[in-house]
Amino acid sequence: MSRRILIRAGAMEMPAELNDSPAAVALYESLPLSVPANTWGDEIYFPVPVACHPDETAAELVQVGDLGYWPPGRAFCIFFGPTPMSRGDEIRPASAVNVIGRVTGDACRFKTVSDGQLIELDAAP
Repeated sequence: MSRRILIRAGAMEMPAELNDSPAAVALYESLPLSVPANTWGDEIYFPVPVACHPDETAAELVQVGDLGYWPPGRAFCIFFGPTPMSRGDEIRPASAVNVIGRVTGDACRFKTVSDGQLIELDAAP
């Protein structure tokens, strides 16, 4: 089943699709959410009301546009470039994240989001 969501930050709106993993389903069922963004290099993350363990999607390296759930911080993550932990052009989270989906637009647009800016997640119509 495809779970489509919209990620909004100010005037920017980005469509995304979540997979069928337990963390993705739990996140989808917790929508809508409105939370201040934290930035860490080219990653946005923020706490969500979801508690899941690492699963078979857990990855130490991710791709531009991947959406993740970070179990230690119970956080939703949007990846659009290198983080402070990256070596070279790789995208390395602080620790393994469950990959729960991907944005379906240009993830580089998230570079315009500033630390503390309100992010809204909602189910797409």
